[in-house]
Amino acid sequence: MNTTNATSEDLSVNQTTDKTICATCGTQYPANKPLPELCPICNNDRQYIGDDGQVWTSLATLAKDRTIRFSQVHENLYDLRITPAFAIGQRAFLILSESGNVLWDCLPFLDEPTVAFIQSKGGLNAIAISHPHYYSLMAEWARIFNCPIYIHQHDAEWVQKPSGHVQFWTGNQKALWDGMTIINTGGHFPGSCVLYLPDKSGKDSILTGDSIYVARDRRAVTFMYSYPNLIPLSKKDIEQIRDRMADVPFDRIYGAFDGMIIAENGRAVFDASIQRYLKIVS
Repeated sequence: MNTTNATSEDLSVNQTTDKTICATCGTQYPANKPLPELCPICNNDRQYIGDDGQVWTSLATLAKDRTIRFSQVHENLYDLRITPAFAIGQRAFLILSESGNVLWDCLPFLDEPTVAFIQSKGGLNAIAISHPHYYSLMAEWARIFNCPIYIHQHDAEWVQKPSGHVQFWTGNQKALWDGMTIINTGGHFPGSCVLYLPDKSGKDSILTGDSIYVARDRRAVTFMYSYPNLIPLSKKDIEQIRDRMADVPFDRIYGAFDGMIIAENGRAVFDASIQRYLKIVS
C-alpha cells in the first residue's frame, strides 16, 4: 500500500447517497452514467433479479445499520463479512504476509473502522477477485488502499465501474509474493480463480470463491455454472478445473461463506469430488 502522501480525505470512505449499488449482488456502478434497467451481472443466468425487481441502494443507506465483522480463522488469515448480511452475503479474506497483505474477494460495503483495522495490520498491497459476483465495491476499496485489483482477462466484460486500479492478467496462473499464487480454474466463469496460500507447516490452503464450492457437510466440494439456478458444469469444464489444480498441494479449503471450511485433507476431498462429478456427467 502506498499512503505516504495520502491525505485524510484520500483515506476516507465516500459515504455517497447516490443509489448506484445493486441490492441483489452488491455491484457498484458509476454515479456519472445512467444506471442500466437491470444489473447485467444479476440478469445473467448464473444469478437472478431480486423478487422485488431491480433495486438500487447507496453506501449512505447501508452505513445506517451495517458494520463489517472480523474473525481470525487461522494464523495471518481473517475473514470479513457484512453484518447484518447484505446482497449475496459472501465473506472476503484478509491475508497478512511479510511482503504485503492481500484482500481476497471484496464486500459491497466499507466503513472507517474497517479501514483503520486493515491499516493497523499493514494496509493492502493488492485485491484479488475470484469472479464477477464479488466485484462489489472493489473500486472504492482500491481507491482507499491505493492498490491494484487483479482480475482475469476472461472476465473483463463484467467490470461495471472502471477503475485505474484494475489490472487484468492472462494465463493460468499469476504469482504474487511470498509463494501466493492466483490460479485461473475457469468453470463458474471463464475467469474464475482460486488463491493458493503456502504455509510453513506444510498445511497449505486455497481460497476458492465459488470456483470450488465447499459442500454443507464439508466432506465434498462442488462445481456449478450457476448455484442459485442449479445449472451444472460440463464435463469439459470439470476436467479443466482438475487439470489446472493438478500440481497444487493444499490441506485446507476456505469457501466464500460462513462455515465453509475444510480444515484438513482438502486435496483428497477435492480429488474424490472431481471423480464423483466426472462419473455423473460422463
